[in-house]
Amino acid sequence: MRITSADLDIQREPFARPFAFKGSAFHEKWNLIVRLRDEAGTEAYGIGGLAVLWSDAQVFSTHTEMGGNALMVGTLERALQACLGFDWERPQDLLSAVRGVALDFAQVATRRGNDLQPTFVLNALVALDNAAWVLWARRHGTAQFDQWVPDSARSALGQRQPRVALTPAVGYNMPDTQILQLLDDGAAVLKVKIGAPGNESEMVSGDCQSLRRLEPLIREARTPLTESGRVLLYLDANGRYQSKAALCQLLKEADRLHLLDRIAVLEEPFAAHVDETVGDLGVLVAADESLHDPRDVGLRRELGYGAIAVKPAGKTLSVAFDMLTAAAEQEMIAFVADNTCVPWLVEWNKNIAARLPAFPGVKGGMMESNGPENYGRWHEMLAEHPRAGASWLAAHAGAYELDDSYFNCAGGILDDPQAYFAAMRRRG
Repeated sequence: MRITSADLDIQREPFARPFAFKGSAFHEKWNLIVRLRDEAGTEAYGIGGLAVLWSDAQVFSTHTEMGGNALMVGTLERALQACLGFDWERPQDLLSAVRGVALDFAQVATRRGNDLQPTFVLNALVALDNAAWVLWARRHGTAQFDQWVPDSARSALGQRQPRVALTPAVGYNMPDTQILQLLDDGAAVLKVKIGAPGNESEMVSGDCQSLRRLEPLIREARTPLTESGRVLLYLDANGRYQSKAALCQLLKEADRLHLLDRIAVLEEPFAAHVDETVGDLGVLVAADESLHDPRDVGLRRELGYGAIAVKPAGKTLSVAFDMLTAAAEQEMIAFVADNTCVPWLVEWNKNIAARLPAFPGVKGGMMESNGPENYGRWHEMLAEHPRAGASWLAAHAGAYELDDSYFNCAGGILDDPQAYFAAMRRRG
């Protein structure tokens, strides 16, 4: 296969309130839309949502919010130019071919050099990778997502979960009333953003206060979606902690509040340069931003990490397959996390979450999706989805219910996202 033309557009989606984590916040999501056409005239679209703060906080802090997004757009544009005329067989081949070129560009453009987090580049390339997968599927007449899965990842993705628990994100600035509404709506696992603003002492104090605020809200909450019947917590530090001692202070407070055994997973606790062991913390610890290729999975395993967060819509589907292969080899638990995804991108995540084994303590699959609480236009976006009205598109009573109709259409990811490419259509 050979790409003969590529096009790029931007759609900006404001948040209902600033999305706060990693000691900062951003205000809108830039969704990039890529159109690819190959030598046979086959055309495909892909969407990717940008998250500069998540992918490289240093880039976010040293640029304006718009400027950081623009640097990612430039990175994708460089990759699009590099992919023209390149012969490839599978999307992973295409990603491998352009990833280095994109990294070289981004290292110079951001002025971060070798300190730039590789996740920055992967996040920028999601729209290209998604479009490549759709193009590949259309050329091969492959409508079933199971046929996309590489042989190496099949053992990791052999399930068909009838139910995937929705895990909404609770940011620093989410009001108690909204947290209670999430519980009323059936949330069984809350993803709590820790790593509060300030220096490490202030951060630990803020995080302990967050746990003290949450404890009475979830104390009596019950759910049929967990083995214990209690609401669980998924703590995400986004690499904010600089020392194991500081993290132990937080876990000690969780134990005092009788919350330690309700922590289903603790994600990415330490900054990139901190190589602390985590096997003795008493909770399941997962890696996220620190994972860029399969080798990183093995390195985290050596430090005691027992799980990985997979982000098809954050780091590309191609890399997700590689990560899942490595996690299976290392006997690590895998689950799917969101990236403030719009509904069309949620399905790229859900196709993976639906095929993973049940998450420990949860009756079925588990997947973070935080769009409903972050986008004021969420219900309108659901109505714009190509499969609007499908029973599996939105969560009900805290979970996505998946039937044969879902698996037969792969959540609609092969459908053209009409709401996003009107401007491209006008340009021809």
